[in-house]
Amino acid sequence: MKYVVVTGGVVSGLGKGVTASSIGLVLKSCGLRVTSIKIDPYLNTDAGTMSPFEHGEVFVLDDGGEVDLDLGNYERFLDITLTRDNNITTGKIYQSVIDKERKGDYLGKTVQVVPHITDAIQEWMERAAMIPVDGKEGPADICVIELGGTIGDIESMPFIEALGQFSYRVGPGNFCLVHVSLVPVINVVGEQKTKPTQHSVRGLRGLGLTPNILACRSTRALDDNVKGKLSQFCHVPAENIVTLYDVPNICHIPLLLRDQKAHEAILKGLNLLGIAREPDLTEWTARTKVYDMLHDPVKIVMVGKYIGLKDSYLSVLKALLHASVGCHKKLVVEWVEASHLDDITAKEDPDIYRAAWNCLKGADGILVPGGFGDRGVQGKILAAKYARESKVPFLGICLGMQIAVIEYARSVLGLHDANSTEFDPKTTNPCVIFMPEGSKTHMGGTMRLGSRRTYFKVPDCKSAKLYGGATFVDERHRHRYEVNPDMISKLEAAGLLFVGSDESGRRMEIVELPSHPYFIGIQFHPEFKSRPGKPSALFSGLIAASCGQLDSHLNKTGHVSKAMANGLSNGRATYKDRQMASNGSLNGVYSNGNSVHH
Repeated sequence: MKYVVVTGGVVSGLGKGVTASSIGLVLKSCGLRVTSIKIDPYLNTDAGTMSPFEHGEVFVLDDGGEVDLDLGNYERFLDITLTRDNNITTGKIYQSVIDKERKGDYLGKTVQVVPHITDAIQEWMERAAMIPVDGKEGPADICVIELGGTIGDIESMPFIEALGQFSYRVGPGNFCLVHVSLVPVINVVGEQKTKPTQHSVRGLRGLGLTPNILACRSTRALDDNVKGKLSQFCHVPAENIVTLYDVPNICHIPLLLRDQKAHEAILKGLNLLGIAREPDLTEWTARTKVYDMLHDPVKIVMVGKYIGLKDSYLSVLKALLHASVGCHKKLVVEWVEASHLDDITAKEDPDIYRAAWNCLKGADGILVPGGFGDRGVQGKILAAKYARESKVPFLGICLGMQIAVIEYARSVLGLHDANSTEFDPKTTNPCVIFMPEGSKTHMGGTMRLGSRRTYFKVPDCKSAKLYGGATFVDERHRHRYEVNPDMISKLEAAGLLFVGSDESGRRMEIVELPSHPYFIGIQFHPEFKSRPGKPSALFSGLIAASCGQLDSHLNKTGHVSKAMANGLSNGRATYKDRQMASNGSLNGVYSNGNSVHH
């Protein structure tokens, strides 16, 4: 097994995760099998109990692991399926060591950070690196390990020490260190400054690690004299210094690495130059060109409660992007804070209220993503009601599905106090209830998590057609509450159709409104399995419907047909039509979801 370790210096948020993913993709294109590990130095056991405002979205894996969003980048770039063991945290390491100590595995010894914690880190890395993640038997050829945080952070020290020992343990030719650093440009003089990177590398070397490659983040490509200066002071060959300058979207990063021969430097350091082939990124390059050339817009309004940090919905944004590219549309995402749509805001700040509603009413499609807690719920209900009554394409995910059910019960069934017991435990019409197997005392890892099977109850429903006529689908879940089985018959009698359920037939997974061009709610999270070139079926359906191109005869691949000139229209002018009519300009264009430049 060969190891490529990616560290970061100077500041956080440089794009280490995208860099690690891109390195993995380039190596994979060289014919090598690649796996990934993310090290997070925080004390939490996993990301499951962390606020999206604190750390971005919680990415959910097939095995139910709640992990850092960078593992989502790894899965999307490399098209692999990772496990919870591919995310190492300080909490996991210390917990495993303390458990061993309690069992007596260290009997008679003083348990210390060195060697017990550092040994546990190394053993975990070796064990996780051996797990097959690409559907093939046997371990991968290369494991890309990203160390979260910044060099010099106190909480990272045990991992730095462990990596130093690990490099010696696996030996020369099996360990390559890529250090991502910042080369800022001082606007007054326009000069690229190398001092921050020099200090970062000096700190790294002082901790026992020597970088083989420098990946320098800057607003533009590094000048030759700057590379020479960095090479001289950081003791890294000039040909091993690559620039990751600002690009329109992150799909360009693997191409930047390839064009600057980063793969050759890595392969040389790992003694693989004669084994690996030249990188073949033909398909990736073609897709990147399509991304850049899209100009026909489709506007999706996202109604959420964590819109202050766009990374809170990173996988949803990526899934929308994959689907829009599949439909050859330029994705325009506009954000609406859910609470801005409710009556309280109308009284307290009418201007914000009007702006939020004007934005919503200008949507080609509306998406309500998942979330927890009662803040913003009323606004989401109002958004679902507007989408239903105005025939605007709608996709509700997890909580988004639940609020769609609540809204229907209130508006159509006349159950004005219909609610979820999450928000009103005493409601007399509980449309959404706590799952019986859930825990009300422990929060971490106690939800219904991971890949679960959903069976289609109605073979000719839109969802089944979008999935290519499948009888079941396996998608990832993360929820504590479910639609009340006792309410199903009343809701279906009123026209809301539950077309998908679990194997028991009582836990509802997919809801549709047959009389609507596209109104779908899903309990699972299809965004976690969306890939470039292989978009999620339901996101493709939303984009197609929002463009007035939802074909009633979807092909067997389960994706939206590329030729949909005669598709079912939702009968509304698209965003482009409205903009042309008003001679307006496009605002809020979201081109890449998680741009490397900040």
